[in-house]
Amino acid sequence: MMSNYSSATEFCLLGFPGSQGLHHMLFAAFLFFYSVTLMGNTVIIAVVCVDKRLQSPMYFFLSHLSALEILITSVIVPIMLWGLLLPGRQTISLAGCIAQLFLYLSLGTTEFALLGVMAVDRYVAVCNPLRYNSIMNSHTCSWLVSVSWVFGFLCEIWPVYATFQVTYCKSNVLDHFYCDRGQLLKLSCDNTVFTEFILFLMAIFIIIGSLAPTVVSYTYIISTILKIPSASGRRKAFSTCASHFTFVVLGYGSCLFLYVKPKQTQAAEYNKIVSLLIFVVTPFLNPFIFTLRNDKVKEALWDTMKLCCQLFKD
Repeated sequence: MMSNYSSATEFCLLGFPGSQGLHHMLFAAFLFFYSVTLMGNTVIIAVVCVDKRLQSPMYFFLSHLSALEILITSVIVPIMLWGLLLPGRQTISLAGCIAQLFLYLSLGTTEFALLGVMAVDRYVAVCNPLRYNSIMNSHTCSWLVSVSWVFGFLCEIWPVYATFQVTYCKSNVLDHFYCDRGQLLKLSCDNTVFTEFILFLMAIFIIIGSLAPTVVSYTYIISTILKIPSASGRRKAFSTCASHFTFVVLGYGSCLFLYVKPKQTQAAEYNKIVSLLIFVVTPFLNPFIFTLRNDKVKEALWDTMKLCCQLFKD
């Protein structure tokens, strides 16, 4: 137990309930998901960098999205895997908890900003194809990506600071597999209603704010696609947006359930399930979403594999 904030030198993570055998099964499953996530997203980054056919804004943004998926899942999953191997409670230092909370919130906010940028990119490509190269030039793309990263990290400084300014006196046990903000606020003896309300407003600003350009862009995109006379033309136009749209639905859907709610201290079981979708499932699906539905990426991957096979034979 902790009497006040100054004595909070570490937190205990309860992780997942169940027997040690169940924990070993979860460890194997999550390790597989994590390994595929690292390998798949790294392959996407490498192929985009080396293949000239993918030297366009769409794939430039995709490589940054893949990098974000690697970083986000790496902030959470290794600690979660280590906890599944331990026989009892896993501890994390106060500094480690602060760093973890700040990193996954900042990286997540950066990802939302980048998804909004990718939606605008698709809007320009579909609705203004003749001006696409002049609008989405290399300078503009680099500037948009840089702003997304800076915005993501600056925006989460105050929320993390506010989370650790409350007095923790109930316990130092977090019923989660990582330093979840809602579970941290549950340990406070202070009245956190105002803090939770401000965090709720900031979550609305970040998630809904980045979702707005996505919704507007896809409204115009769908309207433009429906005006294309040929069915093959409509399919081709929609195929350039399908992967991004699928990822948007997965990413925003899970985060809306987890963060956009007035009361941050939601039930732990609910948070754990949604958190697994955000930190394990979505990063795992990202390479498949953007390769299986994208002919250019599949062609680039196939050519890269053939080149590697030739090099090994030689």
